[in-house]
Amino acid sequence: MATWGSLTHYLSLKTKKTNLYTMAVTTVLCSLFYLIGIWQHGDSAAASLLPSAACTTTATPSSIPAAPHNATAAALDFTPRHTTELLVPLSAAARAPHLPPCEAGLSEYTPCHDTQRSLKFDREMLAYRERHCPEGGEILRCRIPAPHGYTTPFRWPQSRDEVWYANVPHKHLTVEKAGQNWVRFHGDRFKFPGGGTMFPRGADAYIDDIGKLINLSDGSIRTAIDTGCGVASWGAYLLSRNILPVSFAPKDTHEAQVQFALERGVPALIGIMATERLPYPSRAFDIAHCSRCLIPWGQYDGLYLIEVDRILRPGGYWILSGPPINWESHWKGWNRTRDDLDTEQKGIERVAKSLCWKKLVQRNDLSVWQKATNHKHCKMNRKIFKKPSFCQSNNPDQAWGTKMEACLTPLPEVSDIKDVSGGPVARWPERLTAVPPRIRSGSIEGVTGEAFEKDTVLWKSRVAHYKALDFQLAEKGRYRNLLDMNAGLGGFAAALVDDPVWVMNVVPNEAETNTLGVIFERGLVGTYQNWCEAMSTYPRTYDFIHSNGLFTLYKGRCEIEDILLEMDRILRPQGSVIIRDDVDVLVGVKSVVDGMQWESRMTDHEEGPHVREKLLIATKQYWTAPADQE
Repeated sequence: MATWGSLTHYLSLKTKKTNLYTMAVTTVLCSLFYLIGIWQHGDSAAASLLPSAACTTTATPSSIPAAPHNATAAALDFTPRHTTELLVPLSAAARAPHLPPCEAGLSEYTPCHDTQRSLKFDREMLAYRERHCPEGGEILRCRIPAPHGYTTPFRWPQSRDEVWYANVPHKHLTVEKAGQNWVRFHGDRFKFPGGGTMFPRGADAYIDDIGKLINLSDGSIRTAIDTGCGVASWGAYLLSRNILPVSFAPKDTHEAQVQFALERGVPALIGIMATERLPYPSRAFDIAHCSRCLIPWGQYDGLYLIEVDRILRPGGYWILSGPPINWESHWKGWNRTRDDLDTEQKGIERVAKSLCWKKLVQRNDLSVWQKATNHKHCKMNRKIFKKPSFCQSNNPDQAWGTKMEACLTPLPEVSDIKDVSGGPVARWPERLTAVPPRIRSGSIEGVTGEAFEKDTVLWKSRVAHYKALDFQLAEKGRYRNLLDMNAGLGGFAAALVDDPVWVMNVVPNEAETNTLGVIFERGLVGTYQNWCEAMSTYPRTYDFIHSNGLFTLYKGRCEIEDILLEMDRILRPQGSVIIRDDVDVLVGVKSVVDGMQWESRMTDHEEGPHVREKLLIATKQYWTAPADQE
């Protein structure tokens, strides 16, 4: 035992001596090499412990000045050499206009609603007015011009009442609807008195009349759809009551009605009730409205009312004014027989009853029905109403390019007759940040309540960062119409709710998870879209476009160039874009963007340069068709 102790003591002393020798030798060598270095770089006039080092590289970035050759103390430069600005060289070739302007006559080109192409399709049930997109060689690869004289639209709320004539040069409606207060022409602009076919006293007074029948002010009604909207005056005046509408109308003989709506700053899309489902999920809207919209509600086994039932929330309302409502007072002015109008109204009443709707009231020119909050009773009364039967196998939220079916969309099961199918939504504004029923119930795979709340916080910080990068987004009132091309849970739109803007939240048809129902449950609006095709809207619809991971999603599905040309078509001159994506993807995007003659720059992720995801900020330049081509 003593021998072992002595051995340990000996080894310990030897180790300590070895460490001391090593440290001494290291110190001597370091000092020697340091002195040799000073001697080699020393100056006979004045030796300095901080010798200057001239920068002799041949490609010094303009933002990094070279140090003077004989400087006695070189300034240390910590500028990163791997910033996103240096990822893509801004060569003259990159700025070449290889995506040329289209001819001036295409200034209002809507690829999937082209009048000439539509004539090739079936006119039965107006199918020819649905989306029919160009294929292959028909696709234009040029930039749609703004009409000569195009001017930045008026700011909201002035835009609700006035639109520049140069932006929508169509006077047809001022003549056709002259007696109905739709729109008037004054000098260089159109003015919108707020009238409509069924509300000659103005949309505000008309909405007041609706408010006497159902409660529009307690926050229980937030999302609305206006079918056959005209110039969207109903939707325009709903906005001041914290109700967010989506208006739609076909591109038909009433030229530019949806274009007027968008120019006024009202959410709208080109659309029609024909053979395909509307591009919205089930249980989306709190109100559906039709004011003399000329939709044949009682025909085709009630197909169109069945579609309204699909998109209405449990307990939601359907409001109808115009023929055949109150036909007893109007039948002569409508140039129809009493029997014809009476038959039409009875047909509508019969379909509504078969859908288990309750007629709440009919007063003067307004009728209001309410959808059941669940289908407990409705399933029992199928013994009486054989049609429509309940749909058996379809996905009620699958609405992109899906044919309508004459079957009743079943509501989620409930345990009690008083329960709301799918769960109740909170009242506005709490509805925006409360965990939506679809997430609470586990219907959205992979999304929990906690994940939803984190997403809301994340997008608040991201939007704050965006405003620091894009001063136009930060300036309240500069933008009005916004588009989020891959909206997720709607966090981007939610973060902007206090700004005077509205956001069209798009959930791509190719998205892994269908979240559009969640977006509507938050009290926001949106649509489905396949971004390999054109959107159902006019050129120059949006002031600002946001894209999050979209180009990664569509990689291998269609060309980057085609998506960016569509963005250029629907973006207003001097409008901005923020694209968030992987750095390798953004390098390719930027090369195309430069070819479209947008002003663009890439910047790092808000968390710093080491994150692969980057941001591309771009602004579309102002340009129009030449005057002599108009």
